[in-house]
Amino acid sequence: MLASFRLWLRRAGLLEAAVLTSLLVIAGSVWVFVETADEVLEGESQHFDEWALRALRGPDGAAPVGPRWLVRVARDLTALGSGAVITLVSLGAAGFLALRRNWGALALVVASIAGGGIMSTLLKRVFDRARPDLSLHFTEVTSLSFPSGHSMLAAVTYFTLGALLARTTGDRLIKAYFLASAALLALIIGATRIYLGVHFPSDVLAGWCAGIAWALFCSLIARWLQRQGAVEMASPAQSR
Repeated sequence: MLASFRLWLRRAGLLEAAVLTSLLVIAGSVWVFVETADEVLEGESQHFDEWALRALRGPDGAAPVGPRWLVRVARDLTALGSGAVITLVSLGAAGFLALRRNWGALALVVASIAGGGIMSTLLKRVFDRARPDLSLHFTEVTSLSFPSGHSMLAAVTYFTLGALLARTTGDRLIKAYFLASAALLALIIGATRIYLGVHFPSDVLAGWCAGIAWALFCSLIARWLQRQGAVEMASPAQSR
């Protein structure tokens, strides 16, 4: 029985270290999201969330800690997770894949990013959490708070594109660079949401977890479809 199960896993490509790591990260991300959501619903995270936001304000509470230019930089960086920028980045990636005639990969990228956007909207409506106090805001916001849409969409988009780029090379160092760059972007964008006072830390943590889980899930689907010959992906040979 065990031998048969291992054979099935091998044929499905689920014994590869990368796949097993992805499954573990997905499971861990989902667990952290559920635990965070549970604390938010029960109000257990509210005290820490409010303390963290106020700790980032100066003595008068009217401005964030740090030099004045840091607020402008934070606003610029947080825009990298906005709907407009995510759409432009996605269209650029879609155009590149269309020129390469990688129609399957194009469909997967669109499904991953669009699916992440839809999931973010649905989760916000389910949890229906209000934003932090308006007096803490340093940029304009209109949607609900949990989970952070900027954090989630940044993780989904940049990890999806990072994984796609990583498939174009056999060099592990370059693969790590692409994925590390995606992680850094997601971390920076999430951090700016807290610094600008428009999201609680728990919102951002949940957004990261949901985005990472969804991006890795879509990556595993892409890997499986590629093995079945249903999706063409860029290879190291194609990229030369």
